Amino acid sequence: MANRNGTAGKTKSSLDRLGGQKFVVLLVIVGLFIFFSLMSPNFRKYTTFVSILDYSYYIVLMSIGVTFPLITGGVDLSIGTGLICYSLVGGYLISFYHVPVWAGMLVTVLFGSAIGLLNGCLVALMDIPPFLVTLCTCMITRGLGSIIVGGFGITWPTAIQPGGWFRNIFKLSTASNTKIPIGIIWVVILVLVMSFVLNHTKVGRYTIGIGSNKEAARLSGVNVKAYHILAYVISGTFAGLAAIAYSAVFSTVQPGTGAGFELEAIGGAIIGGVSASGGAGTVTGSLLGVLVICLLKTGLPFIGLTANWQQNITGLVLIGAVMIDVIKKRREVK
Repeated sequence: MANRNGTAGKTKSSLDRLGGQKFVVLLVIVGLFIFFSLMSPNFRKYTTFVSILDYSYYIVLMSIGVTFPLITGGVDLSIGTGLICYSLVGGYLISFYHVPVWAGMLVTVLFGSAIGLLNGCLVALMDIPPFLVTLCTCMITRGLGSIIVGGFGITWPTAIQPGGWFRNIFKLSTASNTKIPIGIIWVVILVLVMSFVLNHTKVGRYTIGIGSNKEAARLSGVNVKAYHILAYVISGTFAGLAAIAYSAVFSTVQPGTGAGFELEAIGGAIIGGVSASGGAGTVTGSLLGVLVICLLKTGLPFIGLTANWQQNITGLVLIGAVMIDVIKKRREVK
């Protein structure tokens, strides 16, 4: 009975910690929005709101997926360059082989899932450190995308071209040329679905269990290797979905880019409460953390600061989030 109470107490403490951190992040989002709105009237324009969402779609989708490897105590560094690679491959098939757009989108997602499966197998079956594995696949996908398209940029169908319907999934244009960011609806749906998966299914419970204590999970009868692999498959799949979002929002996909996208997704997840050492985190927290990063990216230029300042400030915020996580974990141990 004592063990059960102790476990329950620790679980409750972790949940309270995550809920508290999400509330703080939400306050930061509100504070940043008010600050930028007061400092620059142009920030309050509708077009700025649409731009924030445009930048957030693909980062949020990557962050949803990478939340799962992070909770296992691992990481996935391949999602940024992977996003570009998957988008290039899908767009190449559509542009040069004239496959239907839906088929190109399907290949894009499946390619991401395949790289995720490769990462998962190398990490779980070969016991290679996740940092090293995903760093290697990061470099592979960056080079592979460029090789496939011959070093040239790829443009998916525009809104007025045949097959351009897929762009309306994220941003719908009205007769008056007003842009309606309906992509937020799909993002919210996916956040809710994956929150349910993480909080109310075996996949989520075992993912958290692996991050908390892999050996204890194994001794409890959990197929640790299978669920460890699945965490990386989820990450790769959402990188594929992020590639579709990126292709829908931006006109051209350039090979050799994407490095740094993964840092924004991982940083957003950690800011949102995913433990840097694994074992704790939420999908909704990752969403909120990414919004902080996107607000900084969009808002700082309005007050005259360059992208370098955005990187520095984001880094400081990330360090603060990690320090809070470490301090709270030490208090829980005591």
